[in-house]
This record gives sequence, C-alpha cells and structure tokens, in this order.
Amino acid sequence: MANLADECGTDVEIYVKPPTATIHADTPTGAPEKLHDLLDQLGLERQEIRTAGPVYIWHTVPEHLAADEQKRVATRAIPALLQAGYKVNCTSAVFDEAAYQQAVREIRAAQPHPAAQRPAPAATPSRSTPSRRTP
Repeated sequence: MANLADECGTDVEIYVKPPTATIHADTPTGAPEKLHDLLDQLGLERQEIRTAGPVYIWHTVPEHLAADEQKRVATRAIPALLQAGYKVNCTSAVFDEAAYQQAVREIRAAQPHPAAQRPAPAATPSRSTPSRRTP
C-alpha cells in the first residue's frame, strides 16, 4: 500500500488522492498515536486498514464539506502540526494561503506574549532580628 509520508520522509503529507477529490493526510507507517490524535483534534477523520502485517492509518478531510472548506480545514491544520514539531508537506492544489495565515494568527493570539509576562518581583531579603544588647 503506497504511503506518501513513508516515501517522502515526512510526518504528514497533505494532498488530493487521485482519481478522487478526497484530501488525504498520510502519516508514516507506525506514526505515534499522539500525531493521529492531533490530526483528529484538527478536524480530520481517521481511516485505517488492518492487514496481517502493519496497520495503515491515514486521515481525510470530511467529504461532506464543500471543496473550498475542505481545503481550509486541511490548510488550517498545518500551523498546529508545525508548532508540535512535525514535518509537513502540502500540495499547492490543497494549500489555501488565507486559511494558513488566519490559523497562524489564531495560534499566536492564544500564546502568552513574552513582553507581557513580567518577572516575579525579587524577594526582599529577610531582616534578621537585631541582637539584644546587654549592658
């Protein structure tokens, strides 16, 4: 069974699978469950085929969506995947620049801004109790 992520050495390959119009997100054979869970959370639908050997798992964009919305869902997943440290490739037939930029803005807005984080105030040194003087 052909798997573009295995062939290309990436974590996720996003493309339209010919001869259909279905947008696929292939992951390498044996990809971590964490990657599959993230793709699930990003709105892609998990598919799998169990064989006597490996289990083949990939994701598709929900087919009930209009074609433009399918591209947006696939493209909006890319920044989150990159932020999680995955190597992603997406074909130009799927990529939607405006959706990508919007997803990047949303991720940035959700992150705390380093300039807004103020360091904790320095602890004031504890005063030692003055020693008593005895005459």
